[in-house]
Amino acid sequence: MTAAATVSNFYYGAVTPIAAYLMACFGAALGLRCTTRSLRGARRGRKAGWLALGAVSIGCGIWTMHFVGMIGFNVQGALVSYDPARTLLSLAVAIVVVAVGVFLVGYRGAAPLNLGMAGTITGLGVAAMHYLGMAAMHTHGTLRYSAPTVALSVLIAVVAATAALWAAVSVHGLWSSLGASLVMGVAVTGMHYTGMAAVSVDLNGSTATGQSSVGLLSFLLFMLAGPLTVLLIAAVIVMFDPDMMLGDDERERPVSGARGAHRATAEPAEPGVPGESAERASW
Repeated sequence: MTAAATVSNFYYGAVTPIAAYLMACFGAALGLRCTTRSLRGARRGRKAGWLALGAVSIGCGIWTMHFVGMIGFNVQGALVSYDPARTLLSLAVAIVVVAVGVFLVGYRGAAPLNLGMAGTITGLGVAAMHYLGMAAMHTHGTLRYSAPTVALSVLIAVVAATAALWAAVSVHGLWSSLGASLVMGVAVTGMHYTGMAAVSVDLNGSTATGQSSVGLLSFLLFMLAGPLTVLLIAAVIVMFDPDMMLGDDERERPVSGARGAHRATAEPAEPGVPGESAERASW
């Protein structure tokens, strides 16, 4: 015997959606700044490292957004628990698929065909991360999904991923990156809550065997600790990178006149690294 349960995604009110949105924006902003650094770090052989850090930042931001949002998920009359292995697997999926997209556009550019392929792969991977995270959830009932709403959530994920990858290689100014991260946060969070709107639960009437609400909250906070630490470390790396000592506009502005002559003669350029001496002299 089964009965439809009342499902809520806002058990703690607006706290969880706002926190989830901020985490998505944080990861996106770090990812955009890392990809910007990759363009300047290419001549020093650091391009792959910056792209990898950007992928980890965006992936952790998306995954953290998902599980912060899941803190507010509640099934009336049922206790909920999560399988740790599947939960961690969903984190790995998020990072890997974002890395595929970021490296594709980072090395092959944002040509329409390449961008579309990278965005589709990444978007499908983000959707897979979301539904794999849902598959890690256990309750004494059956989860059902509305196929049209699921399809809409996947479409949003693909569009959001494509826009994010385009921004990663096209938006380089600090304020432009922050603005783009706010838009990306809306898209990623919108995908999450669209996917959650597709969920309904039929309880089977058996005895609840999941975690208590306090135990569930403790588990989710424990799982979030690792990705949050990674995001904070990435933020420190970006903030204290030497290239941050100059603004984007100053780095990209042509140098002329006596000041330019002084910079050009301050230190001999190294072979094969044009303009390196001028950049060093400007520190």
